[in-house]
Amino acid sequence: MHVTAGRITFPEDFVWGVASSSYQIEGAWNEDGKGESIWDRFSHAPGNIMNGDTGDVACDHYHRYVEDVALMRDLGVQAYRFSVSWPRVLPKGKGDANPAGLNFYKSLVEELSRNGIEPWVCLCHYDLPQALQDEGGWANPHITEYFAEYSGLMARELGEVVKRWVIFNEPRCIAWLGHLTGIHAPGMKNLELALKVSHQLQLAQGKAIQTLHDFDKNFQIGTIVDLNVVHPISDDKKDVEAASRLDALWNRWYTDPLFKGEYPHLAAELGLKPDREDMNLIKQRLDFLGVNYYTRVLAAYDPSDPVTHARVVAKNTPTTEKGWEIYPDGLYEVLVRLQKEYDDPMLYVTENGVAFEDIVTKGGRVQDDDRVAFLRDHIASTYRAVRDGVRVYGFFVWSLLDNFEWAEGFSKRFGLVRTDYETLKRTPKKSYDWYKNVIATNGFDLP
Repeated sequence: MHVTAGRITFPEDFVWGVASSSYQIEGAWNEDGKGESIWDRFSHAPGNIMNGDTGDVACDHYHRYVEDVALMRDLGVQAYRFSVSWPRVLPKGKGDANPAGLNFYKSLVEELSRNGIEPWVCLCHYDLPQALQDEGGWANPHITEYFAEYSGLMARELGEVVKRWVIFNEPRCIAWLGHLTGIHAPGMKNLELALKVSHQLQLAQGKAIQTLHDFDKNFQIGTIVDLNVVHPISDDKKDVEAASRLDALWNRWYTDPLFKGEYPHLAAELGLKPDREDMNLIKQRLDFLGVNYYTRVLAAYDPSDPVTHARVVAKNTPTTEKGWEIYPDGLYEVLVRLQKEYDDPMLYVTENGVAFEDIVTKGGRVQDDDRVAFLRDHIASTYRAVRDGVRVYGFFVWSLLDNFEWAEGFSKRFGLVRTDYETLKRTPKKSYDWYKNVIATNGFDLP
């Protein structure tokens, strides 16, 4: 790892990858014995998704995975992080497995391996089986056992090839967006329920980590949290305290239990007071932590918010198409903070990317210079952290393909590859070529 005049170079073993998730790209929502997921149900209800979009077809990755792996091979990535659709392999969430669903993921990991790409398997990226939601979903105390059984099934089926396992992607979004704000499936708006779900998710995570470690001591097991930098809008004491409370709810709620075996003080204030046995189950040994980072949040005191006493405010700074502030320094801040507060864990940036309105030229070329600049600046922030001794070992771009972006449907494009949602044709963008060169040379020229 070194800096030469106008260039940075990463360590030789640094991992470059791309990421995706099952509901966002697979399609085939009701094919080959797949069960219904909460996102199938949620997206089919009018008014939940922009433009009435659904993931019924999405990028049709279920049928086109060979083509997509070829794109990854050409890109040169060493790793691909994807998620398993729980209801595709267990239509009811438990009980009898679906052979066709299992065969799809076996074929995918074998295709990746044949092409020199390591599969990183995420067990749950939001899409809980609807059959389990009907029994109470993540609030059901039996969910920890169901999730452990599902984890064991995937270990048995894929464990000969797959050595990197991710338990959850962004439990914060499952709990708060799915059960507090209601903008994600299953669309609930209940603080007490959201608190219970947030705790059950972490118990299920602990049980799944135990299950995978018991199956194969050589598995590398991690989980993924999405972290925002939270700054107060001013130095006023009330703004500083509001930012601290927002940080506790958004960030430390899912990292303190994992590394310290305790929740932030805010949890007890909100009525969440788990026993020591629960916290011991949550605090499991992790081989790595995945970090998803996109933006900074600015907080101001607002007594009308019953939980955080904070509101999110905006500054007149550049933003992405989603309205998120472009703040690359925040990624450096997040990585350094994790090192200092949680005893220097092994880290990977498991998601970073951006939605901008792509400019398509007459020749069909996607000239996404804004995306190139965004990725360049965030990878440079990652480099600063590595240079300063933080144990960051890889960077995964979100995402390989334009895909279904949850409540915003197909209106926001994050891909290195443009998806034509009419024809499903894939077209690599300028950012794809730029990232390909970064991987090939293990770094890039500074502007």
